[in-house]
Amino acid sequence: MSQFEFGRETELVGEVTRGARAVVVLPDLRQKGGLDAESRLEEGQGLARAIGIEVVDAFALPIRNVRPATLFGEGQVQKIGVAINQSDAELVIVDGALSAIQQRNLEDKLERKVIDRTGLILEIFGERAATAEGRLQVELAHLDYQAGRLVRSWTHLERQRGGFGFLGGPGETQIEADRRLIRGRMARIRRELEQVRRTRSLHRERRQRAPWPVIALVGYTNAGKSTLFNRMTGADVMAQDLLFATLDPTMRAIRLPGLDKAILSDTVGFISELPTQLVAAFRATLEEVTAADVIVHVRDIANPATSAQKIEVEEILADLGVIGEGGSLVPIIEAWNKWDLLSDEDRAMRRDLIAAGVPDRKVVPISAQTGEGVDDLVTILSDLLTGGAQVLELALPMSEGHKLAWLHAHGEVLSETAGTDAAGAPVQRLTVRLTPREFGRYSRM
Repeated sequence: MSQFEFGRETELVGEVTRGARAVVVLPDLRQKGGLDAESRLEEGQGLARAIGIEVVDAFALPIRNVRPATLFGEGQVQKIGVAINQSDAELVIVDGALSAIQQRNLEDKLERKVIDRTGLILEIFGERAATAEGRLQVELAHLDYQAGRLVRSWTHLERQRGGFGFLGGPGETQIEADRRLIRGRMARIRRELEQVRRTRSLHRERRQRAPWPVIALVGYTNAGKSTLFNRMTGADVMAQDLLFATLDPTMRAIRLPGLDKAILSDTVGFISELPTQLVAAFRATLEEVTAADVIVHVRDIANPATSAQKIEVEEILADLGVIGEGGSLVPIIEAWNKWDLLSDEDRAMRRDLIAAGVPDRKVVPISAQTGEGVDDLVTILSDLLTGGAQVLELALPMSEGHKLAWLHAHGEVLSETAGTDAAGAPVQRLTVRLTPREFGRYSRM
């Protein structure tokens, strides 16, 4: 009997029991750059807690030579075994990548369920995806992840089914049948996601034809994007102190000085070593970032690993084509969030950094929780989006009321008076500020 039941929808979440007691183990490979071992270990525990797992122990183990069979050395495996027995844990979370063979061998030796970082993130995404598109993307990533493990570790699927025809050949093994079914399901999901991508493209084209600029919030998970989104829009998007609290992108209209309307977009949070399956599956969603007029990179400036988190975010933006060799193709503003959590000394030091121009882009310190600095961010966004705006003196005949209404809706009317033209016909005289894009649209009218 196959572990997959393809007569029904594939189960996305269920390998991990909510409330399970777990030991988190970080294989410290001494890699250069990125988050340090302490930050990685804390992040791994945060991922476990995000799906309701009780972390009873957590520690890092230095890996000098990767063991193909178990990743860890024999003594290290014994140490993990002692830890899970002492804490009565029923789950081992390895905060790194495990091959199928390594996962199976560790489960045999430890006699406990073992999952790696990719599997844990997939569990979180599977639980949090709220929309049909999100569930499709997670299912595709999940099947892609399981396909390799189906081939390399599930020996109980190697028996053969009987063949057909007069010769009665060996037929196909159960594992081959399941691989075929997985490939078929993945192909159907990709076709559905392609339709989603085309729909998103049409929506983006429609927005681009409209005069409303798009502002995309990006950042490391739990940096405070959804809290800032709620603060700026008055919305009620889920915002909790959890990794990946929100997955599905949300858009709301906001007003900015000099702009009647702008679209603010909240996107999925990034994380170090985001599984490649998820990056591929969520590309249709992440493409919203590439179509933005401005990107606000929300950073948790109170996090000791904030610099490493910035590098991780920018690597994903580069993978999406937002940042090229010559720099960012879209204006980026850094919102240094959680400013209220910094000490006076840290605030002074970071203000000196901003004043010295060390950051390579515009920076604004904010607290999305208290609202401190958010007005400054709004002003900077307004100045950036209305940059190059020109002030026009216009006299519109009363018969052209539709143009007058358009100018009020899409420009900033500075003054307006009734009068007459040279022939004595009534006109409406107004002074209006238009951005270059809005002026182009008005000219075509």
